[in-house]
Order: sequence, then C-alpha cells, then structure tokens
Amino acid sequence: MLLTITNTTAPATDFGYLLHKNPARLHEADVSRGRALVFYSEAAQDRCTACLLLELNPVELVRGGEQLEDYVNDRPYVASSYMTVAMTRVFGTALAGNCQQRPELVHTKLDLSASIEVLRVRRGPVEIEELFVPLGYQVSAIPHPLDEKFPEWGPSPYHRVTISNHVTVHDLLSHLFVLLPVLDEEKHYYIGEAEVEKLLRHGEGWLATHPAKDKIVDRYLRRRSSLKRLAFERLIEEEGSTLAGADEAAESALNEERELERPLTLHTQRLNRVAEVLRDLGSKSVLDLGCGEGKLLRRLLAERSFEKIAGMDVSYRALEIASERLGLDNMPERQRARIDLFQGSLLYRDKRLSGFDAAALVEVIEHLDAPRLAALERVLFEFARPRHVVVTTPNREYNVLFPTLPAGETRHRDHRFEWTRAEFEGWANGVAARFSYEVRVEPLGPVDPAHGAPSQMAVFSFPTGATQ
Repeated sequence: MLLTITNTTAPATDFGYLLHKNPARLHEADVSRGRALVFYSEAAQDRCTACLLLELNPVELVRGGEQLEDYVNDRPYVASSYMTVAMTRVFGTALAGNCQQRPELVHTKLDLSASIEVLRVRRGPVEIEELFVPLGYQVSAIPHPLDEKFPEWGPSPYHRVTISNHVTVHDLLSHLFVLLPVLDEEKHYYIGEAEVEKLLRHGEGWLATHPAKDKIVDRYLRRRSSLKRLAFERLIEEEGSTLAGADEAAESALNEERELERPLTLHTQRLNRVAEVLRDLGSKSVLDLGCGEGKLLRRLLAERSFEKIAGMDVSYRALEIASERLGLDNMPERQRARIDLFQGSLLYRDKRLSGFDAAALVEVIEHLDAPRLAALERVLFEFARPRHVVVTTPNREYNVLFPTLPAGETRHRDHRFEWTRAEFEGWANGVAARFSYEVRVEPLGPVDPAHGAPSQMAVFSFPTGATQ
C-alpha cells in the first residue's frame, strides 16, 4: 500500500516539520503484521512529497486470524484500516494537531494533494466524490487496468485515487483516517466504544455537517447499531452546541434588519413576490434554500399548485422553528406529504437538491463569503439544475435611504457583501452564460429614481425547449 502526500506551498519542505519526519532521512516503524516506511520522493522549495509505504505479510495476516480469506486476498495491497493504523503510528503527532518546532504551521492551510495507489471502492468514483467533494476536495479516480485487460469480469472495484485541496495537514490526515475505512468497508480489529471516540475526535469540526454523515458513521462502526446510536447522540450534541451561539447571534441580527426595513414592509413584499413568481413559472416542485423559519414555505403551502415543497437550511435550530411554526406535527397527512425539511449546506453537492422544478434563495447569497459563490453556483446550477432559480439580494445603493443605518454599514451584521444593481446584474448574467440559463433581473420594493429598489431579484430559467 502506498500513500503519497504532496505540498506545493512554498517553502514546501516546511511540510516535514508538520509530519515530524526529516525529508533527508528514511523512517521505519513496526506495525501489526508488517512495517511502515516513510520517505520523501522529492523535497524542493516549490514541491515536497512524503510517501508512506506499508508492507504487510499476507501469511501473517492469515495466521494471525485477522483475515477470513485464504492466503490470496487483497488486504496487503489496498488502502484500508491497516493504512490508518500505520498513519497513527508514523503520523500520530500530525494527526493530533501538534508541531513543537513550528506550532504556527498547524493551522496554516497548504496546497496539498494525496494519492492512494490502490483503493477498493465498490461504487467507484461516484462514492469517492460523495465523501470528499463536500469537504472541498477535487477528486480523480482512475480504475485499475483490470477493466481493460479482463472486461468480461465487469468493472473493477480497485482505483488509484488522488484528492487535492487547500487544507491543513491535520485536516487532510483526519479526513483520510476516517474515510479510507469507510470506502473499503472493512476493519481488521475489534470495534467497540473506543472506536466511537476515535471517529468523533478525528471527525470534529466536519463530520456533524457532512451530507453523508449517516453513511460514514454506519460504515466506520461496521453497522453496530448500539455504537451508531451513541455516535449520533454525540454528534447531535456537538452540532447543537456549535449552532446555538450562531443561531442566537443570527436571530438578533435578523431582528435588527427587519426593524430597519419595517417602514417599507419589504420583507413581506419580497416573500410575496417570490411566491408569485414561482407560481407564475408553473413550477410543481419547489426547493427553498436557506429556508430559515419557513416564511416562504408557508406561502408555498398555501398554493395548491405546488405539489412538492422542500426547505433546506444549515441551521438545525432554524429547521426546528420552521417545523413548529408550520405545524408539521399536527398537519393532515395529505398536506404533510407535500413538504420536507432537511439540514444541508449550499456549498456541497447533495443529491437531495435534484429533481425540483424551481429553487429559491431569498436573501441568502450575501451571507456567503464571495469566494464561496463559485461552489454554490456549481452545486445549484450545474449539479441540482432546477428548471428555474429565483435569487434575491439587497441593493447596496438603496442603503443611504435608511435613516438609522450608518454610512458604509451593511443591513445585517452577517452580510459578507451587498451588491449594487450593476454588480448583481453582472453576476447574474455571468452565471446564466456559464450554466446555459436565461435570466431577467427586476427590482423588489418601492423604486427610488436615483437609488433603485431596496432589494433586487434575478429569475433564471432554462431556454425555451431545453430539457432539465
């Protein structure tokens, strides 16, 4: 088994401090049923590659009772739980997020790529992308040459996988530690409560919000129901504590924004107009992205023409509030079947977003850092690809007309940006051109001759005759 990790952020050899492995030396460690070697295939200022080579004795695997197969099996050659044990043995300090000589490097994001020479994945590249893309990785998975030499055997489950990301070494190793056994679906050692602790420790900060967390927990714990329940209880606690402070701050800022706009009843006008547009487009199924407390969802439920309605939000607390205010628990069965609420992120590809006629993002995009808009665009317009998309966002030019808003301030403390009319139209036209949509932009709210309307809306649609 061979794992290589390459750093291309100069000075690239600083990578050695983080791994606690000098590039000028060969490092060797004994592991169960074999040995692990760490060496550097290149060590220059612009590029440094560390290699972890794991050699296992197949005879010892069988004699040790760790394998049920005969002497010929794939365990010595594919990345699996044996590899993660070796990672703990030789990269344990880096996995723990420690670096005594250069502690400032621990939280420094580097341009890293990791290549796993052989990885057994039954569902192929689709499953690899499902796990790594939500974490920001670019993925390349090349099938084993057996596909070409013996086509009658069917697709090979073996792949050479490369993942790349701007990420810390600690995070990269943590992602590999958890996800390699998930993809391989086998573990060679006893699974007990200690394994839950390892999963939560190495999944801290990302597992609770991962779209495929159910699959990850299920496979990592070998489908042990009691351990899964324990893990999910802990994940819910982590997620709740993380979101509680953010929800409280967001609610306070939202109230300030609504108080600012109250004289215009802009919030109500905006929601009514979006619901009207969605109805006029003839949409039967609608997805409200960033649904918050469910105010748009309530309007959609009131329209019988919408047969399927879904709301997604990153905040679990917001979804709880939406459920309560919509009365989902007491809703008639036929009405309840029309609506679904689920937690998710706009930045990660998610199969739950597919299959809708229309999607709405009402005052959502301005809460994202501008560089992350590209991820949202691909998730929504390339992968989910609804026939229609309605996007609203504040018009910055109008802010001077709010008497209580200080000059230069945004309407909401969490707004990362607020666009002028020209900036919004330029973005909308660019998105439409890149993803083969047509778009029209219109004002929302009372229009001032000099500053335009307080909010603005873009309606993206497939060209006439195009298929979804």
